[in-house]
Amino acid sequence: MGAIAAIALVTAASASAGDVTRGKRHTASQAQHRLILQVNSNDPAMMNLTLNNATNVVEYYKGLGKKVSVEIVTFGPGLHMLRQDTSPVKARIETLALSTPEISFRACGNTQEKMRKAENKDITLVPQAKVVSSGVVRVMELQEQGWSYVKP
Repeated sequence: MGAIAAIALVTAASASAGDVTRGKRHTASQAQHRLILQVNSNDPAMMNLTLNNATNVVEYYKGLGKKVSVEIVTFGPGLHMLRQDTSPVKARIETLALSTPEISFRACGNTQEKMRKAENKDITLVPQAKVVSSGVVRVMELQEQGWSYVKP
């Protein structure tokens, strides 16, 4: 009976120590904050709001000395945000890319292909955009990896 109690005590102590170790690994000061911002409408005000949100998040965490990554994912009509020929925020994206590397831009390849067929021309994106096969799938996969999600 004493041996069983001793084993239980050692097991409980080990579990508690593991919890403390895990807690140290994930302290707030060491956490990597990650945010997805979704753009799926061709609304310049919404695009500017999204860029404002991204900038504000980066500035907030930089002020705390913490790391942050923000990924803006566009699909559907929101792809216009990253189109070379139609983006109303192209200049802001260029400036942000130079000054704020924590912000990245993803364009839905499905949407790009549908626009190409509908308009019968290549859809050129701003150089800061990287194409992903599906914008919706990209959002899902990042959320599954623990990224926070906001649709402005």
